[in-house]
Amino acid sequence: MGVYRRLPEKEFSDIRSRIIYEDNHILVFNKRPGEIVQGDKTGDECLAETLKAFIAMRDDKPGRVFMGIPHRLDRPVSGIVVFAKTSKALSRLSSMFREGQAHKTYWALCCSAPPAPAGELDDWLVRNEQMNKSFIAKEGGKVPGAKLARLTYRLLGRTQRYFLLEVNLLTGRHHQIRCQLSAMGCPIKGDLKYGAPRSNPDGGISLHSRRITFIHPVRGDGMDFTADVPGSWKGAEDFL
Repeated sequence: MGVYRRLPEKEFSDIRSRIIYEDNHILVFNKRPGEIVQGDKTGDECLAETLKAFIAMRDDKPGRVFMGIPHRLDRPVSGIVVFAKTSKALSRLSSMFREGQAHKTYWALCCSAPPAPAGELDDWLVRNEQMNKSFIAKEGGKVPGAKLARLTYRLLGRTQRYFLLEVNLLTGRHHQIRCQLSAMGCPIKGDLKYGAPRSNPDGGISLHSRRITFIHPVRGDGMDFTADVPGSWKGAEDFL
């Protein structure tokens, strides 16, 4: 019996189809809404473990597979996740993400039009651990625990019912995009926690990590990747 479970053929093919890039040090993957990057209290298998099982099967590895997690995406969010296949890559990538040296661009399908076609949002956010939710601190930095959150956005266009925004994070706060867009009057489609009127059929939200750029942790050359949006984003394919 192997170290990892044996993936059914359909799951094996699905995982392989969503690997955007892989070398000896990193693996770049297109996550679906509902998948968890790292194990949590639900006990559901996380992507890191699934990818270990995939590599063990594909490469016929009898022992342990290393799969480090330098950053995360919330469970209902889709898009690019970068994994580290070596401890050296994990250490360096973790520092890059922590220090803001990896640049991430998101796409969001919003329920309402933004007040301007482009802009910058600067807010002070407070995280409520029990509710697993962030709130705008109206008194700004005077509120204990409040952290400055900054992002830029621009309107790419609209589908039949929703508005597609491109968002660039300038800071990395808990639920930052979800909270700030909602406060602007543009809740993300399916995001009941932040004001969307109804849920998505898949239980996720229409927030997608579309593009990421960073320096390869070992080779030192520039990396630039994009990920297709989920098939459920009807109309958004016009902007791909």
